[in-house]
Amino acid sequence: MSKAKTTATGIIALLTVSCLIMFYVENSSSRYIVKSLWKIGAFALLPLIYSCFDRNVTIKDFFKIVLKKQIIISLLLGAAVYAFIFCGYLAFEGFIDLDNIADLLSENVDINRDNFTFVALYISFINSLLEEFFFRGFGFLSLKKVLHPIFAYIISALAFSLYHVAILTEWFNPWLFILIILGLFISGLFFNWLDEKSNNIYNSWLVHMFANFSINTVGFIMFGII
Repeated sequence: MSKAKTTATGIIALLTVSCLIMFYVENSSSRYIVKSLWKIGAFALLPLIYSCFDRNVTIKDFFKIVLKKQIIISLLLGAAVYAFIFCGYLAFEGFIDLDNIADLLSENVDINRDNFTFVALYISFINSLLEEFFFRGFGFLSLKKVLHPIFAYIISALAFSLYHVAILTEWFNPWLFILIILGLFISGLFFNWLDEKSNNIYNSWLVHMFANFSINTVGFIMFGII
């Protein structure tokens, strides 16, 4: 087996294993802090360990700034994404049971009105970085070095969307759930496209961060904070 095929196999295997780990954790633990620690291990430590044994995976390249102008464009895109998601919430508000979601968050991950501000900050800045590092840096930028870019696009976006299945499965009715998972797959493709030319994760991280800002705005409304 060539080095490229070995790297591709290793990355795909680790994407699968890490997502399965998180699928199990999401369904077995009721504390958000526990899930977060497992996620740091699965999405950050495992790829870092893997990179020590595979020279085709260069972690530091994920953080090299090539074009500062692109960062400004991504900030503008992020603002547009914020508006798009929040308008989507307003459009589908009648189909979303916020009280049910709040109850599920409280029962399943111990997130409530008292700690939501802290959780929202963590999700927006740290959790988004973990996911971009794992799915876009490790899962896309590294994979497209050794596979045709189309396969790298699809594999990374598919892993990103399927990872969220365990998190969102009880939140929405079946049709809205399928629509959201499809939206996550398309978002994964879009995030990959943002990072392809710059070969770093800053662009997708910024847009992902603003997407989380918008979702968390809905969360603040849900918990009656704003």
